[in-house]
Amino acid sequence: MKTMKMLSACLLLLPFISCTQVQDTENDAVIEQKIETLLSRMTLEEKIGQMNQISSYGNIEDMSGLIKKGEVGSILNEVDPVRVNALQRVAMEESRLGIPLLMARDVIHGFKTIFPIPLGQAASFNPQVAEDGARVAAVEASAAGIRWTFAPMIDVARDPRWGRMAEGCGEDTYLTSVMGAAMVKGFQGDSLNHPTSIAACPKHFVGYGAAEGGRDYNSTFIPERRLRNVYLPPFEAAAKAGAATFMTSFNDNDGAPSTGNTFILKDVLRGEWGFDGIVVSDWASVAEMIAHGFAADSKEAAMKAVNAGVDMEMVSYTFVKELPGLIKEGKVKKSAIDDAVRNILRIKFRLGLFDNPYVDEKWIEELYAPSHLEAAKQAAVESAILLKNEKETLPLQSSVKTVAVVGPMANAPYDQLGTWIFDGDKTKTVTPLKAIKELVGDKVQVIYEPGLTYSRDKNMVGVAKAAAAAARADVILAFVGEEAILSGEAHCLADLNLQGAQSELIAALAKTGKPVVTVVMAGRPLTIGKEVELSSAVLYSFHPGTMGGPALADLLWGKAVPSGKTPVTFPKMVGQIPVYYAHNSSGRPATRNEVLLNDIPLEAGQTSLGCTSFYMDAGFDPLYSFGYGLSYTTFKYDNVKLSSANLKKEDVLTVTFDLENTGKYEGTEVAQLYVQDKFASVTRPVRELKRFARVTLKPGEKKNVSFELPISELAFWNIDMVKTVEAGDFALWVAPDSQSGEEVFFKVVD
Repeated sequence: MKTMKMLSACLLLLPFISCTQVQDTENDAVIEQKIETLLSRMTLEEKIGQMNQISSYGNIEDMSGLIKKGEVGSILNEVDPVRVNALQRVAMEESRLGIPLLMARDVIHGFKTIFPIPLGQAASFNPQVAEDGARVAAVEASAAGIRWTFAPMIDVARDPRWGRMAEGCGEDTYLTSVMGAAMVKGFQGDSLNHPTSIAACPKHFVGYGAAEGGRDYNSTFIPERRLRNVYLPPFEAAAKAGAATFMTSFNDNDGAPSTGNTFILKDVLRGEWGFDGIVVSDWASVAEMIAHGFAADSKEAAMKAVNAGVDMEMVSYTFVKELPGLIKEGKVKKSAIDDAVRNILRIKFRLGLFDNPYVDEKWIEELYAPSHLEAAKQAAVESAILLKNEKETLPLQSSVKTVAVVGPMANAPYDQLGTWIFDGDKTKTVTPLKAIKELVGDKVQVIYEPGLTYSRDKNMVGVAKAAAAAARADVILAFVGEEAILSGEAHCLADLNLQGAQSELIAALAKTGKPVVTVVMAGRPLTIGKEVELSSAVLYSFHPGTMGGPALADLLWGKAVPSGKTPVTFPKMVGQIPVYYAHNSSGRPATRNEVLLNDIPLEAGQTSLGCTSFYMDAGFDPLYSFGYGLSYTTFKYDNVKLSSANLKKEDVLTVTFDLENTGKYEGTEVAQLYVQDKFASVTRPVRELKRFARVTLKPGEKKNVSFELPISELAFWNIDMVKTVEAGDFALWVAPDSQSGEEVFFKVVD
């Protein structure tokens, strides 16, 4: 498939420069003129109809009746191109004004060819993976008539109990900004009006990932400074990348539901960022403001949503029902309706729907193209994270003649696809079991005994049977993790241990004395400390999609080398949550001299343990820090140099360093640049990711690598709520993860 070469330099500078597709101002002027002409011909009912999105249902005649009257602007969840064309034909040829419908669908990490879940794609630290995945999804989905997707999800999420972490890019603001902008680029292509382009919809605006207790739809409390420093930047990056639409989030923040929040929708999105596309509510989130207690009834909910800046309502119908009366009463201005309709028509014109509303009904030709499957496999390879590799257990060598393949995820074609795969086909999935058999042929005997039939299975008879079979093998490959249903929307967990008897399965396998390679396929970080201890090697693959099996087989046998890094911190236990690398320092940070739980003497004095910030039972560190991941080879960082140790605010800092492959395999390292503002008007994080680069080196090869960091990117919202770079002392680290590297200092001067 086509690779978009210009992406890297542009995206790695986000969110601080604009990578927006260059708009033809003359064409925009023509579009605006067409909008005004059409708007002048529309009745109030037709305008409100454009603001109404319905979900497709069985009776096409009923939908056609609404469309003919101009009461529907968008339809979601219709994926039959024959029905899409039939409904579109009613809109174009039988309605009074011939305004096309905008067909929408959740296409989160693939339409038919399923890529790793977005959290997995983020583990690649490769924006090209994100762009290619979105491009494949757009090509396949648009072939079915879909021209709008509700993705990317770019909620910064720091609580793995939250099931929707699977849909996002993890805990880091910068990584999420870069990957999210790449997805926007992939969905929308070089031009929105190309028939294979679909409008992106960054969601959920904003703060949804900070839901209390990791419980979906729950309240958040994010002060404005934290909102602007942590949660808004990925959305600003998406807006600068040209995102056509935005979606409001379900949550209330500090008591104000996002769907009725004028500050974020008007002041920030429209006013500060200049966004001129569609703002759509999440599913029924307008009506749900009643349950929030923010609106007394559907009338007040509709009023607050429209006045806050929502253009289109998804499925709850309060706009159609209540807006005529609200306008008559003067509680909603006609100008607000006109502005909303302008935004909707603008995107329909930019998508080229007025000129090309129909789709080729021979859509099957676009699905599962060889180039799509190859891109999905490469994404799965780059997304896999090697967490442990004791005594170089991996890659498997030619001396291995028998392998035992066990575990509920070894041959789970549906579950390895992950969450949000409405249109995925499990019959097209290549599982690890199938891929391993195809890879090794008759050179290696494969003993398959799953032990557990699914991840929640507690049948110990199967565990004993698997252990007995595995004892005959040279190496045991244990595929464990989560079924797809255990992550995603409304699938939150208070316990992040392996479900069912999977932990007992690993323990039984370890007792055989044979090397155990544990491969985890899941939608979130799990608390797998004890399983890691029992394993000789551990590969973590956030649900890897259609081609996950071949990717993992290649990694296990060394045809590919792991390069993924953790996009989110792995806790040792749930009680550590929230645990993330970019935290502020307390006034009493842990020194590691403190006494832990099992070492406390009897009748110890109250202050004898060290009065610092740590858990007596969990210690000081997470299980795995952000940015962590091993390779089959090793890398050495050396000779870090700065272009200057004293810089002005308008300067660009160049950081150079030597990176050397000191092992025996060719491999790719994700080099990471972290910065800390040492002293500021408000406390700043102990480290923040500012750059990263994938560097491929042959054994013994050394490269001089450089990062360019404009000092302007050190700006933050300060004590006076002004975004600025404050002069003072800074530290930086060039490192393989967020906890490593030698500290280097520089100053910013006025």
